[in-house]
Amino acid sequence: MSKIKIFSLGGLNENGKNMYVVDVDSNIFIFDAGLKFATDKMLGVDYILPDYSYIKKNKNKVKGIFLTHGHDSNMGAMADILFDMPNLPVYATKFTMEILKEDLQESGVVATNLKEIRPHSKIDFGDLCIFPISVTHSIPDSVCYVLYTPDGAIVYTGDFVFDSTMMGNYKTDIGKLAYVGKQGVLCLLAESIYAEKEGHTSPNNRVTGFIRDVLAKNENRIICTIMTAHIYRVQEIFNEVSKTKRKVVIMGKNLQNIINKSIDMGYITFDKSRIGDLQNVNDKNVVILISDGKEKPFMNLERIIKGFDKYIKLKDTDTIFITEPTYEGIEKRTALIMDEIAKKDVNAICLDAKKHLLHHSSREDLMLMINLMNPKYYFPVKGEYRHQVKNAEIAERLGIDKENIILKQNGDVATFVNGKLTDDIEHIPVDEILIDGKSQGDIGELVLKDREMLGESGIVIVSCTLNKQTKEVLAGPEILTRGFVYVKESGDLIRETEAICLEVIKNNVELESKKVDYTKIKNDIRDSLGKYFYKETECKPMIITVIQEV
Repeated sequence: MSKIKIFSLGGLNENGKNMYVVDVDSNIFIFDAGLKFATDKMLGVDYILPDYSYIKKNKNKVKGIFLTHGHDSNMGAMADILFDMPNLPVYATKFTMEILKEDLQESGVVATNLKEIRPHSKIDFGDLCIFPISVTHSIPDSVCYVLYTPDGAIVYTGDFVFDSTMMGNYKTDIGKLAYVGKQGVLCLLAESIYAEKEGHTSPNNRVTGFIRDVLAKNENRIICTIMTAHIYRVQEIFNEVSKTKRKVVIMGKNLQNIINKSIDMGYITFDKSRIGDLQNVNDKNVVILISDGKEKPFMNLERIIKGFDKYIKLKDTDTIFITEPTYEGIEKRTALIMDEIAKKDVNAICLDAKKHLLHHSSREDLMLMINLMNPKYYFPVKGEYRHQVKNAEIAERLGIDKENIILKQNGDVATFVNGKLTDDIEHIPVDEILIDGKSQGDIGELVLKDREMLGESGIVIVSCTLNKQTKEVLAGPEILTRGFVYVKESGDLIRETEAICLEVIKNNVELESKKVDYTKIKNDIRDSLGKYFYKETECKPMIITVIQEV
């Protein structure tokens, strides 16, 4: 019998940043390691990672990170994690591993323990073992993971739908799922993003007919935005382009590499001679594919709309086609983008989020998975808390005891002893790592607070020059402001600021002993000006003092 702990370092009560930990008698298994996009309020932050301090602290106990598929929300944190821990074992299927290697190469990270796995091939860890099973998602080689323990199986579904039309590398092995369910499942961790949506996701995840209409009704250039590594959507576009005389141009090195590798490896079927280059960008009937990688959604499209793109300049005959339905968290950004496109008098087409869905499980999909698994305990994961609650309601409706349904937030530990959920209350410290640009590591809350202060109230720089021998003021204090006040209309404020600074400097300079306390000058100027500025303007700008001697 075992002591099992299940908890999340990210992914609960949020969209993205998925990272789930299962500790079986101090053998740690980690499922997925994703990122999420930053909000507009997080100034300058490109994306957010889960704080993986727990993994660094317990890395000798970690048996591996097991990736379900190659989307950023599930594996986007791997480059940063492997930068810190290059020897950490990482398990992934063939296509997921190719995307990971591409990501690591782009980030300049060398990992030494990458292990490619095949669906339905058992991975042994002594008395424990992992069994990956193929599931259907918008990217090939997606799997769910079954962790066999002495007390029963723990199943993490990852992202999935049940769609019988998606075959080959997208096909769900329902027989294997049912077999696992008959052996006995202790706990099932299933996604919650679409738990509110009635029915099956299929066929609303397929948009072949819609793409066909867009190509038929718009004879000029079409600019398509896609999510990186949503390979099934790329295949749908290519299928319909193949029926026309159009060429395709793929913009962006990362997107080009993924699509070319997908074609070479047989994951995408398309005639490579139909793929053009930059010479075809301005062709009348070309289809241009753009994506954003880890940047904010629609970043590349926004660059094109504002005229900053080096190669693509919008024409009034163009059509912009957003090929993925809007998902929670980017509704506002999507609306703003559509508004900007309208101002350019360019035709824009966006999938209706009510009619078209991403490849995530709706209520009937979740019901089918629960029936196949027949778990003793049910743990809703992935999604906002209200989605987790709706997912829990589905399980309760199917006969799982309410006491056996686990609703947690990040860091909250569900502990099982001898196959039974205990009342133990344990919390693992969790946090977020804010990534700016290509920097490896957290930029920190203080940096973000400084950016917020600069954005709201601006900056005031006080510059003064002293005589090195006599310590007398030779020049200044000179006041430089950015984003605080309009200097030409604030002469009295600037003059009073100079007077305050001069008074503070004189009070902290001992001419007889030729001593100057520069630290006290800077602190006193900051305190005095801070109070004065707030009294006069109710603003609190950042104040920087520069004192030099000549």
